[in-house]
Order: sequence, then C-alpha cells, then structure tokens
Amino acid sequence: MKRDHYPSLAVRAKLWLLRALPALLLCATAAHAAGPTLEAEFAAGLKEEGLAGAVWSEVLPDGTVKVGASGQRDAAKHMPMQADTRVQVGSVGKVALALGVLRLISEDRLTLDTPLQQVLPELALKNPWQASDPVRIRHLLAHTSGLDNVRFWQAFSLQPRPETPLAEAFDGGRNLLRVRARPGSRYAYSNMGYGLLGMVIEKVTGQPYERYLDAQLLQPLGMADSTFVFVTQTGAKADPRLAMGHFEHGVAQPAVPQYLRPAAQFTTTAADMGKLAQWLMGDGKLQDKRFIDLALMGALSQPAGTDAAQAGLESGHGLALAVRDRHNVVGACHPGTAVGFRAMLCLYPEQKSAFFVAFNTDAEQADYERFNRLLLRDLELPLRAPAPRGTPAPTVENWQGVYVPSPSPMASMAWVDAVFGFTRVKWDGESLFLIPFQGEPKELEPVGGLLFRASDRSTASHVLMQDDGKHILSDGLRSYERVSMLRMLVLWGSLALGMAGMLYVLQVGVWRAALRSLGRADHLFAPLLSLLALLLPLPLFYFQSYLRLGDVSVASVLLALLTGALPLAMAFGLARCWRSRGTATEAGSWAKWDWVALLAALQLLLVLAWWGLLPLRLWQL
Repeated sequence: MKRDHYPSLAVRAKLWLLRALPALLLCATAAHAAGPTLEAEFAAGLKEEGLAGAVWSEVLPDGTVKVGASGQRDAAKHMPMQADTRVQVGSVGKVALALGVLRLISEDRLTLDTPLQQVLPELALKNPWQASDPVRIRHLLAHTSGLDNVRFWQAFSLQPRPETPLAEAFDGGRNLLRVRARPGSRYAYSNMGYGLLGMVIEKVTGQPYERYLDAQLLQPLGMADSTFVFVTQTGAKADPRLAMGHFEHGVAQPAVPQYLRPAAQFTTTAADMGKLAQWLMGDGKLQDKRFIDLALMGALSQPAGTDAAQAGLESGHGLALAVRDRHNVVGACHPGTAVGFRAMLCLYPEQKSAFFVAFNTDAEQADYERFNRLLLRDLELPLRAPAPRGTPAPTVENWQGVYVPSPSPMASMAWVDAVFGFTRVKWDGESLFLIPFQGEPKELEPVGGLLFRASDRSTASHVLMQDDGKHILSDGLRSYERVSMLRMLVLWGSLALGMAGMLYVLQVGVWRAALRSLGRADHLFAPLLSLLALLLPLPLFYFQSYLRLGDVSVASVLLALLTGALPLAMAFGLARCWRSRGTATEAGSWAKWDWVALLAALQLLLVLAWWGLLPLRLWQL
C-alpha cells in the first residue's frame, strides 16, 4: 500500500475527537448534573455561616420563576423551611411601598414634585432651603430629602402597637425633622422618609396605608401571600407559616410592632417576590392596562438630580431601587433587615433575570454575599468588562485630605462618625487611595475626569465634586466632605486627652483607695465614684430586651442620670483642687496632675454634651 492511503496522526486524532464528541458532551453534562445543587450549596453555606434557614426565587429569561428553600424555619422546634414559608424582609418592602406611591401619581392623585408640606402641613419640618428647595415626594422616594435616617427610640422600642398612628413616630422634638442637606442634592438613607410616605398615602387615600396597599397594589399584582399588615409568630393570631426570626447562636426573636412600620414592615413569600421582580422588569401594565406610568417605571433605579448623578456617576438610588455593581454584574437592588431577618432583591432587566433571597437570621458576622454569588452564578448572567482606564482631571490632587460623612447616617451620632468614620483621600499621580480609619484601604483607578473605579467594580464607583466651595467625595450612596486638618486634630486631641484623664482618675483613684488614702476630701473621690457608678446600669440592660433600648426604663433613666452627673463630678473635683492648692500633704503633691487629668476629662465631657451625647438619654437619640 501507498503511504498516503493511511491517515496521518493528526487526521486520525481529529476523526477520533469528532466521533467521541457526543460522548464527551454527555459526560460533561453528567458531571455537571452530579455537582452540588443550588440547594446543597445553600445548605452547606447556612451551616458554615451559622444561619437558620433561607428561601429564594429566581426569575429566568423565559419567564419561569423558580423557588427554593433550605435550613430551618424555627431552629428550636427543628421545623424545616419550605418554599412557601412566609418571611419578613424589612426594607425590601420599601420597593413595594414606593410602587404604591407611584400608583397614586399615575392616577394623578399626587405628583413627584408635590411638596411634602402641601400634603402634611402639620409636620414640624425644619428646612433651611424651604423657599427654593422644599422636600418633595421624589426626594422621599429616592432618599434625597436630607432627613435623618432613624432615631434610637424609633427603632428600639416595645411601646408601639400594630395600630399606633404613624404621626407618633414624629413626636420627638423640634429637631427631629431637620433637613441636613439641600433636598435633592445628596443621597442619605432615611427610614423616616418612608415613614412619612406612609402618612402621605393615608392622607391622600383616607385609609390606613396597609389596607390601601394590600387591596390596590398587592392584590392586583397577584401577591396573595404578602401583606403590609403586622404579622408575628407568637400569640393568639400567630401565623403558622411565618418563619421565626433568629439572631446569633439560634436565639429566637418574634416580630414586634414598629413606629416606622412603612419603612420595614412587610411579610411575603419567595414566590410572591418572584412575581414582583418579574413585574418590575416590565412596562408598568396589568392586563394590558396602564397601572404605573412607563416614565416612572424607567426611573425606578435611575439616579437623577443629585450632585453625583449630574457629575456623571451612574451609581445611586432611583425611585425604588439602587444600582448595584457586584461581581462584574450590574443590577438594580434593595437590601432589607428586619427583627431576626435579612433579605435582598436584585433585578437585571437587560437579561430579564432577577433573584430574591431571605434569611430568618440576622447575624453580624455572617457572609450573606456568598449566597448572592451563588444565585448570580446559577442565573448565568454575563459578566461585564471593567471600564477602561481614563485620563484623570489635572486638579485631582486638590481633593487630597481628610473627609467625614456628610450628612452623617444618623444625626445623633455625628460626633462618632466624625471621629471614627473619617476617610483619608490620597492621590499618587496614577491612582486615588481611600484610607478609612476603620476598614481596608481602596485603590481607585481613574476612568476619566473626576470619575474613578474601585478594583472590585466594573463601572465608575466614585466621583469628586465641589459644592459651594466644599470638596466632596461620593459613591452615589454615601457622601463625604473634606474638613480641615485643624478641626480633626482638635477632635482627636480632645478624645485622647479626655480618655487619658479618665484613665488617670480610675487608676490613681483605685490605687489611693487600695492604700486607704482616698478620703472624701480627695480631689478624685467624687470623679472616681462617678466613673465606677457607670457600671450600675449594665446588669439592668443585660436583663432587659435590646428592643427596649430606646424606651424609658430603669436602666436608661439610671444611665442618663449617671452620665449627666459625670461632668459635674469632674468639675467638683477641679474645685477641690483649686481650694487645696499649696497643700503639703502627700495627696497634695499629686494635685497638679489631678488638676490636669480632671480638666482633660471635663473638656471631653463638655464636647460630648455640645454634640448632644451627654447626658446619654437613649429615648431621645
């Protein structure tokens, strides 16, 4: 035979590959099928993260809605979580409430630009920009009203009842509804804002917002297993299908009524949230009839009007959802936290896909993001290539310095945010570095002008701006304002001196007491007793529910009295130092150090009083 009658080695290999290809594909499919299922991965994740259970739903491009469940709906009773188990989703309910407001707008009963005080003139709203920029409905929906997020007593209280009037959530002093930034200019998450939207719905419709939304929103959308009405796991009217909420180590916590219930009170199922997600990605019609205007549907996740949006940043919050850039996939999402629950809703309209997931455990150390990654992988969403590097503006170096949150997430905690929540901004000629006091530094790559991208984002994630001459850094959902280094040095120095002074009082005072030389006439006698007395409320707080932290109780009243007495005790000690100057006793030889320590401690206490943190009245924070 001639040699060319025999196929070459390469040709034979190709022929073998073509013949074996179907078998190889079959093996690959079988191997994939034999891999861990989504349910199995959820079960393993729940165990590793110390979570009780989870339910989820996925919306697929073909319109299919898949639901799943894993773990336990009640850890103490070892009851398994079912796909139709009801869960509470906290702030995810804001998405549905926002749709209710947009429904009223679509019916011409309200507009996005309606001023809040036109609907609720009785509110004690303090807006320095009232003449030019009143708080409008659109600002409440998009969290750009400039209002505070929540007060301690609004979030941690056992006083409200399911039918408590919403107005009682705003009966907390003249500064409760103080606008801290020009309405529309900056995003600042506000549970109070959504509490006010509940009042707006009641004023416009003339009925409780729960009744209106259940009948006019949830029922038309086919969400028969969802409600805005208060539902709990215990008592005569307990819902047997509602999962029990949990904290760390499986500690059970049933739901309780809230003051700001429009912001976080919503009970639903994974299937119902799948229906909602599917409808949110549509054109706003129900049964071929307009339900919500198309323009409003387009603005659900489109940030508009803020300084960051006008500066070109696409990240931010729309009328109901926020742009979320995670794992090289960009969507429109809303997280939620309720008593004993965590939840997340994410939409990807371009791919006609979405997911919802809820956990009946609220654990601080758990990695909830791992489950979002599992759902994204299961949806097989295409990854987005990172935005290319661009030429930065030549003025970038002018933004270097120290930045503090502006506005602060909670007005009552502004001092804490300034002292411990600051971030340093540094430019090295190629990259912008964000160096927070707490947390890991971030390196931002320029994508053009004053826009920058974090390494774990695919689109621009930060922008540098100027507002009335102030230098601002924003990621669309948080804004930071540059402050002078002198101001920060004063704050840090005040804290350091104050803590050193109180430590001196404790150590030297106890040492003198051990030597039996701490008489009533000693400079440190009253200050030491005042510091030690702060331990008295601790057992009282330990034995009361954390949900009563904002209530007037024996523990909170005692804490207020003792923290109010603290600066008085320090001043009293200083007065004794003044009267005993020149004394030749052994204690008198320490007088100058006693004087310095007491003065250092007193100045910090006065600073805290100036910022509204002393006396520490939890029921007013």
